[in-house]
Amino acid sequence: MKIISQIEAFKKLKIGKPIIFQTDTLPAIGCMPKYSEIIYEVKKRDKNKALILMGSEFQQVIDYVDNDARDDFQKVANNFWPGPLTIVIPIKKTKSLNFSSCENTLGIRIPDSLTARSLILETGPLATSSANISGLDTSFDAESVSNDLPEVDLLGPVPWEECSGLGSTIISWVKKGQWRLVREGQIPISKII
Repeated sequence: MKIISQIEAFKKLKIGKPIIFQTDTLPAIGCMPKYSEIIYEVKKRDKNKALILMGSEFQQVIDYVDNDARDDFQKVANNFWPGPLTIVIPIKKTKSLNFSSCENTLGIRIPDSLTARSLILETGPLATSSANISGLDTSFDAESVSNDLPEVDLLGPVPWEECSGLGSTIISWVKKGQWRLVREGQIPISKII
């Protein structure tokens, strides 16, 4: 298990390496968006499955959101971020990401984890996924995650703060004022819609 500092993590991310870090829900693997292929390789993830764009603050992610969905996005984000909610939203036509869905939508999240937000404040938004081999259970502590994905460095300090172990709730924008539940997680859908 190789544990690295935030400075080392920043350097690795800038040259296209992924790192694993804690969040409020599950440990995440992340990389700079332009290097997102590495996450698919490491996780053995189906390339048809989108990744999540994780930000540190609202201003880092708002420019990805299509203007039609912007007001609804802002209302929900203001109520639940930082926190365990992923918002799937149409991407602005001027943005091009190789890990968005075929419908040109993108899941965006700001975690309620000071460690994650501190890193992402420095790096800018990261392409992320849960830190596990696709199809297998996600481990929750640094040692177990390192055993699952031994080739990827972990952001310290370790031991990590305890995560909830429950994935984020995912909602998808349908049209003005209308959302669809994709996956219920920590936040009950009745509190969101």
